[in-house]
Amino acid sequence: MTDSHPIDDGSRGGFPWQTLLDVEKQEAGRYPDVVNTTVFEAIDGAPRRVLELGCAGGALGAELKRRFPQASVVGVEPAEAAADLAATRLDRVIRARLEEIDYAAEGLAPGTFDTIIAADVLEHVFNPWQALVRMKPLLAPGGQLVASIPNVRNALLVAALAVNGRWEYRDRGLLDITHLRFFTLEEIRRLFAQTGYRFEAHAARLSPPLKGVYEKNRDKARVTLQLGRLTLADLTPPELLELCTEQFCVRARPLP
Repeated sequence: MTDSHPIDDGSRGGFPWQTLLDVEKQEAGRYPDVVNTTVFEAIDGAPRRVLELGCAGGALGAELKRRFPQASVVGVEPAEAAADLAATRLDRVIRARLEEIDYAAEGLAPGTFDTIIAADVLEHVFNPWQALVRMKPLLAPGGQLVASIPNVRNALLVAALAVNGRWEYRDRGLLDITHLRFFTLEEIRRLFAQTGYRFEAHAARLSPPLKGVYEKNRDKARVTLQLGRLTLADLTPPELLELCTEQFCVRARPLP
């Protein structure tokens, strides 16, 4: 018996699990020092008091402070090197994992923030439902929560799993090895509904390899996608968009 898909033996370099699961010790360069424009554009109005969970090196918060000079930004970041960089850009940085932070002990009182940002964070947490419940009291009345979450119903991911049996963890991307939870758009909606939020808006960030596919077919009433040996037929425009999406950015507000 032969194996037509030999397993990588690691000879090309260390495996992601060997180098990336010690979150606190990651180099600052592990996190792209760029502003996620989809997240930025999802923020409603001009924020004044912002809590950024998983702030990495503080690029987004720094841009917020540049665009809105009246805004103060508190970041939370467990990775030591990234937190050091963020501390040079933000008003305050708390070095802690989201699931472990004691908001009261850190002096973050209920109703403190008009905006909470959780960009590429909730998928890294064992219990994102509890995390959303715990942060909700921190929002002032009418406050907003903006989050970005990878889309597991991505056509490339679906095809790799269905056709090739591959679910390959990597150093970043949809199958970043530090991801613990996986969501489709419908499950993102359920995540917020089950934790006491009103799902207000969402935007899709397309996967670069699928942008051409989406643009070519976006105006069609029904679409068939051929992904190697996998055929997805009779897709509606919303289904096409979700299958071409790498990440959803959502805005939600606490229910009364």
